[in-house]
Amino acid sequence: MDLMWISVVAGIVGIGIVAYFVRYVLRQDQGSKEVREISSAIQEGAMAFIGREYRTLSIVVVVLAVILAAVPELGWRISVAFIFGAVCSMGAGFAGLSVAVRTNGRTCAAAQKGLNSGLRVAFRGGAVMGLTVVSIGIIGMAILYFAWHESANFLAIIPAYGTGASLVALFARVGGGIFTKGADTGSDLVGKVEAGIPEDDPRNAAVIADNVGDNVGDVCGMGADLFESYVESIIATMTLAMVATAIGAVADFSAAWAMPMLIAAGGIFASIIGCFMVRVGEKLEMSALLGALRRGTLGASLLTAIFSFLVIYFLADNLNLFWAVLAGLLAGVLMGESTNYFTSYAFKPTQEIAETSCSGAGTTIIQGFANGMMSTWPPVILIAIAIAVAFHFGSFYGVALAATGMLSTLGVTLATDAYGPVADNAGGIATMAGLPEEVRERTDALDSLGNTTAATGKGFAIGAAALNSLGLILSYALVTEIISISATGAIVVAQPGEFNLLSAPIIIGILLGALMPPTFCAMTMKSVGVTAKAIVEEVRRQWREIPGLREGKKEVKPDYGKCVDICTKSALKQMLAPSIMTIVAPVIVGLVLGKFALAGFLLGALTTGFIFAITLNNAGGAWDNAKKWIEAGHFGGKGSEAHKAAVTGDTAGDPMKDTSGPSLNIMLKLMSVVSLMLAPVLMHFTGLI
Repeated sequence: MDLMWISVVAGIVGIGIVAYFVRYVLRQDQGSKEVREISSAIQEGAMAFIGREYRTLSIVVVVLAVILAAVPELGWRISVAFIFGAVCSMGAGFAGLSVAVRTNGRTCAAAQKGLNSGLRVAFRGGAVMGLTVVSIGIIGMAILYFAWHESANFLAIIPAYGTGASLVALFARVGGGIFTKGADTGSDLVGKVEAGIPEDDPRNAAVIADNVGDNVGDVCGMGADLFESYVESIIATMTLAMVATAIGAVADFSAAWAMPMLIAAGGIFASIIGCFMVRVGEKLEMSALLGALRRGTLGASLLTAIFSFLVIYFLADNLNLFWAVLAGLLAGVLMGESTNYFTSYAFKPTQEIAETSCSGAGTTIIQGFANGMMSTWPPVILIAIAIAVAFHFGSFYGVALAATGMLSTLGVTLATDAYGPVADNAGGIATMAGLPEEVRERTDALDSLGNTTAATGKGFAIGAAALNSLGLILSYALVTEIISISATGAIVVAQPGEFNLLSAPIIIGILLGALMPPTFCAMTMKSVGVTAKAIVEEVRRQWREIPGLREGKKEVKPDYGKCVDICTKSALKQMLAPSIMTIVAPVIVGLVLGKFALAGFLLGALTTGFIFAITLNNAGGAWDNAKKWIEAGHFGGKGSEAHKAAVTGDTAGDPMKDTSGPSLNIMLKLMSVVSLMLAPVLMHFTGLI
């Protein structure tokens, strides 16, 4: 029996558990009439946005597929794999989003019974996204394997699958991020800062758009992001399988191909068990809530380590590769803990930002950004150690396998992240529906946990993107014959006269690559500002033109749909420029400056992009939770001067942590996998200069 069938079985089991969770969620009480109406409005807005985004994306996919098919070195199989990857990613995102927007109101109703009930419903709604991503991802890879693994260009076909997934991820993350943060920032500026009304106040016409954005950005966008990472970690490891046989780690080439798929399959089983381990008591304590989710993720990591050991024990000639996988697993867990430390209000860095808010908004911004920059060193050190360990025990194949190990628990890791926007929505619905204070206290506790898990999930995604991008870059260098592996397993520079780190093409490539992340961030953050400005003006207009709205008369309702429509149009328009730049830039560099310059370009982008992504993610997460810490009653509580300063910090941090920072992950991976897909075209081209 072909070992790949084991991964198919794992994917099918994962889909079965997804069906169970969907059935469980849909059987829960939907709440009062008001709760159902608000949840329905969020659902309608989210589905309308994703429908329009996917229609736009489909046009781009078809155009690019035709271009790929027309290139002689690539061909129709590359084009089909590209479309297949895009379809799989869109399917996973749509499934997760459609369940999340049906879970929010049910979570709100469940929170009326108790904290554990609310957590269970919200988490299982988020687990649909997590398990759908890994199940569809591994089944899609298996289908490509069974269809074309005997094809001469199979190693060029599978990167096309990842490129299709990357394209969807970029559109979903950038478009969803612009939507959610444009709505959130605009809502906060005109509501909390300008009018002094509470968050999620029903008088604010932007609150539904804000809640819609949480789903399209942090459920669909994050799901597409990590779907891409997941499949591309497997792709990079498969591409480098020849290294495993060259260094003697695996005697059989087919076993080296199968190993990342089997480790991923073990991770699916471990994630399923981890999902069922998440439960909590009724105490409104952040430590208890964090402990509940940590139990699931750590339990899954331990089980994955055991499954990986068994896979390597039976397939490899020694256990060296196990240490590479373990390095990736441990790096992923520790990066999550590092992000938690720098962003959770349970720890000193975020509490210091809250304290600094007593001095005004300026010092809040300074302290928060300093915290974000300081938070970069643990992830960088952890990734460096993981690379060193993995390379020592498995050369380039070990580095790629470490990324597979880090992402093997994605089923439960993504569940803890997708849980966050569901809980956030539940809190907003509780406020808009006027539910009792004790219900809002429970949803606030779940929401605060969601803020921390969201920041932790983004930190994990950043680390995975860095390790994954490196694996793809190494694959690119091998396929383009920049480097080769000798019979003894030694790494050889294939063209020592041309591959010189001090050569003009490589230096130019590094500089151009280093320029990409800040340019990309500037474009996406500006897009959020444009959208937020439009939202502020629309809410002000409705307050002026709808009598009794601002005063809160019960019979007067704002036009929520107008704000959703504004965010949708703006996000779809603004996402095109950064997305096109990401796709076109590596192609131009490769076709003009050659394969060596493109290698430098990818390394330059990876270096600055990794640092930028961590800084933006952790600064934004810390500002958000500093605001939550003040709202919990510290430094004057809600309405105080410190709270106003913290709201300003949170408003500045929103596009950093939910738009620009996370989108950088996809930019790095997409440029790397596009380069790998184009490697056959660039193999013998050293540039025009």
